[in-house]
Amino acid sequence: MNNIPKKLPIGSKIGIIGGGQLGRMMVQAAKKLGYKTIILDPVPLCPAGQLSDHQIVAEYNSIPASKSLADMCDVVTYEFENVDLDSLITISEHVDIYPSPEILKISNNRIREKEKLSSIGIPTVKFLPIYSLDDLDKAIVEIGFPMVLKTATSGYDGKGQVIIKSKNKISNSIKKLLVNNTNFIVEEFLDFQCELSVICGRNKKGLNKTFFPAENIHKNHILDVSIVPPRISQEIISDAQKIAIQISEKLNLIGLLAVEMFLTKENKLLVNELAPRPHNSGHYTMDACKTSQFSQLIRILTNMPLGNTDILNPVVMVNILGDLWINNSSPPNFEMLKSSPNTFLHLYGKDEPRIGRKMGHVNVISTNVNEAYKKALEIRKRLNTS
Repeated sequence: MNNIPKKLPIGSKIGIIGGGQLGRMMVQAAKKLGYKTIILDPVPLCPAGQLSDHQIVAEYNSIPASKSLADMCDVVTYEFENVDLDSLITISEHVDIYPSPEILKISNNRIREKEKLSSIGIPTVKFLPIYSLDDLDKAIVEIGFPMVLKTATSGYDGKGQVIIKSKNKISNSIKKLLVNNTNFIVEEFLDFQCELSVICGRNKKGLNKTFFPAENIHKNHILDVSIVPPRISQEIISDAQKIAIQISEKLNLIGLLAVEMFLTKENKLLVNELAPRPHNSGHYTMDACKTSQFSQLIRILTNMPLGNTDILNPVVMVNILGDLWINNSSPPNFEMLKSSPNTFLHLYGKDEPRIGRKMGHVNVISTNVNEAYKKALEIRKRLNTS
C-alpha cells in the first residue's frame, strides 16, 4: 500500500481562518504556487480578503460559516491562535486542517503550553499555574520577585501580562487582569541576553526543515526588529534549531511552528512561547531565503516537497507600525525606498493606522548583518521624519 501523501492538484482551494497580514501573505504564496484561497474573516475586504479568490464574511465561531469553509476547500489552516476551537473541530470533521486543533489547544493556553513543554523535556522559565490567591502565595515562595503575571489565554504583543515587583502590587495586578479571565500563570522574570525564534516546518512524512534563527528586539512588547543571522555562536544557533525540531516531532506537527526562546546570560536556551503558524519574526524569509515561511506552509498543506530554507544573505527586518502615520503630519514617504538597493517593502493593505498596529515591514539585505541592521534603522528613521 502506498502511504505517500498525494500532492493537491494545482487550482485546489486552501481555506484560511483569519484575514490579517499573515493570511494575506499566505494568499500571495499560494497564488505563486498555483493554488486558490478562501478566507474566513468577519471584516469585509480584510487584508487577506483583498487578494483571495473568495471571502466568507462571518465570525470565527460561526459553525455554519465553518461548515461552508470546509465544504468549499481541500485543506484548511489558520493565521492566529485565538481561533474558536469548536469551529476548528467542526472543520476537521469534514476536511484536513493543519496544524491540528490539538496543537492549537496547547499553544493558545499558556498553562497547557508550559506544562506540555515540561512534560517532553523542553527547558522553560520557572512557572506556576494560578487558580487562586493561595497559588499566588505559593508563587512568592517558589518563584519570588520580580515575577510576571500573565493571563492563561488571549495574550499577544504584551497584552494580558504585568510585572510584579513586590507583594503589595499583587492585588492591583490581579484586579487589572481579572476582568475577563479566571486562570493565570506566574513566570520568573528573566534578565536574558537576547530573544530568539526558530520557525520549523514539518510535513506528513515527518520530515523537518528549520529556518535560520532570528534575533528579536521588542519595543513596548511588540516585535520591532529581527536580525538574521543572530549575533550569537554557531553552537547556540544549532541548539535552537534542534529544540524547535524536537518540539515539532513531539507534537506530531504538520504545518509550521514558531518557537520563541530566551537566551540567558549563562548561554542557556529557555522556550517561552509556541505559535503554530507563520510568525512576524519569519518575515525576513520573504526576501532572504530560497523559500519563504509562507511558501513552506503552502507546500506542506498541498503535500509538495519541503522547500530549501537556506539563507542567501544577512538580513534585518523592521516593522512598520501605525505610529508612523499618527505621529507625523503626513504619511510615510515610501517612494524614497525605490532609491535604496536591497530594500524590500511589504505593506499589508490596512486602511486605518493606529498606534502599535502593524501596517507593514521592510527587509534590508546586505553582505554584513551589522551593516543591514544599521541601514534598516536609518531607513525607518527617515520614514519617520519624511
